[in-house]
Amino acid sequence: MPFSEPGKTKFQVDLRRHLREQQIGDNLVHLICEIAEASKYVINAVRTGDLGVAGTSNLYGEEQLALDVLSDRIMRKRLIHSGVVCNIASEEMDEIFQAQADAAGLYSVAYDPLDGSSLVDVNLAVGTIVSIYEGCNLLQKGRNQVAAMYILYGPRVSLVYSVGKGVHEFTMNHLMEYTLTRENITMNSEGNIYSPGGLRNKYNAGDEKFVRYLEDRGAKLRYSGGFVPDINQVLMKGKGIFMYPALNGSPNGKLRILFELNAMAYLVEHAGGAATNGRQPLLDIEPVSLDQRAPVYIGCKNDVKKAMEFLAEA
Repeated sequence: MPFSEPGKTKFQVDLRRHLREQQIGDNLVHLICEIAEASKYVINAVRTGDLGVAGTSNLYGEEQLALDVLSDRIMRKRLIHSGVVCNIASEEMDEIFQAQADAAGLYSVAYDPLDGSSLVDVNLAVGTIVSIYEGCNLLQKGRNQVAAMYILYGPRVSLVYSVGKGVHEFTMNHLMEYTLTRENITMNSEGNIYSPGGLRNKYNAGDEKFVRYLEDRGAKLRYSGGFVPDINQVLMKGKGIFMYPALNGSPNGKLRILFELNAMAYLVEHAGGAATNGRQPLLDIEPVSLDQRAPVYIGCKNDVKKAMEFLAEA
């Protein structure tokens, strides 16, 4: 029975029970629950772990924090031992890891174990992003995902997931159990929040005009530097747009299709929003490499449409 407040539930429903109500296969239920369990160890590492540098760099030349390495190890070990995963791709690995040979009922997982890890030492929110595909092919369109989720490690730990049947939020309680907080989250057609990534003096003409349009409309700038908390704000408030456009010198933007964009685009679209690279829906892009990047405009449908109009004019 719902509260008078839309989107909230009166009785506590745990994650496993809610997943079973989605009428998905047992292996997918098991996999999502394993990822949820792994997140409990990740948040413990975030709260108590070493903030020092691990002494290595990832594939993209970015400095890896010790927490990056630890979070990746936690997540990968859980996925391997789940027994339902064949291929694994992590932002912290330079190639796909085969957990077991292809077989019926198995899944492949792409994830960013600790997105925004550079924010940990200044005590800002970070998160884990996960895409799940049926079978062992990871280099396919995001629209083929069978599930997507993120876990936000903030003042509260929350897990947001979709298996294509609505978008739902769970919050970790004092027993470290995930219980349902919001069900069937939906987005408005437009909003009054914008989160613009990248240096504005490197924006092209279309993006600059779009930002000015938002400012003239009275939209409020809300940008933390973390993809998970910024998307979470847009999604939970049901309004606004996040953008990290093509920049002068970086025509493909910053964010990676496989590890970051596909999962968020899947969630936002299933909440009634939209996600594009400025020319086509992000979920329709078929990646050709693990590190492929794309510009992103993600949030309320009308706001995303307006961004595309400004880009087309420019």
